[in-house]
Amino acid sequence: MTDSLTRRRMLQLTGGTAVVGLAGCTGTQNNDGGGANGTPTESGQDDTSTESGHSDEEDGHDEAVGAPSDTAEVNMITEDGGYHFEPHVVRVNVGGTVTWHNESGSHSTTAYHSDNDQPQLVPDGAAAWDSGLYTEQGATFEHTFETEGVYHYYCTPHESLGMIGSVIVGEPDPHEQVALEDPPADKPERVREKLEELNGMVSTALGDDHE
Repeated sequence: MTDSLTRRRMLQLTGGTAVVGLAGCTGTQNNDGGGANGTPTESGQDDTSTESGHSDEEDGHDEAVGAPSDTAEVNMITEDGGYHFEPHVVRVNVGGTVTWHNESGSHSTTAYHSDNDQPQLVPDGAAAWDSGLYTEQGATFEHTFETEGVYHYYCTPHESLGMIGSVIVGEPDPHEQVALEDPPADKPERVREKLEELNGMVSTALGDDHE
């Protein structure tokens, strides 16, 4: 009887220790996950943004682009050393308007267009836009898109850090979009990588994962 009771007590003690250990592991996982899910943009920047300014590979590229609408809003952000457009990709109807808001820092929204001394990454015949450099918090810039297609654009001072975004207008055929071709060879590697990432997001939004 004594031996049986002793063994029973030991089993109870070791079982309790195991439960405490599992609870500790679960708590750690929940805390990590909560931080990432609660503030995805900030956590992405804090983890890996020291060189490129924005860890968009792990953050933001799962965002749903959605169907076209008449208007869209994009924030231009400097935060924790990161520089980015948020969201990365927006979609409007033909004749729709995108409004950029300068939330923090100094930024521009500038089309990849020959009128801006850049390679063409917009539809043929599409109008160029260039906001100029905005330094005042709360400043806004609007552009109305009259030509269906895919448009890539960038922030003049932060292009090399990957501050690039995209606008989808209407229901374009992804196979006929200049923007979705191979990124310009004369651009820095970081810019080319970002354009490739955006091309993947746009292709997915258009139902074409041809890559």
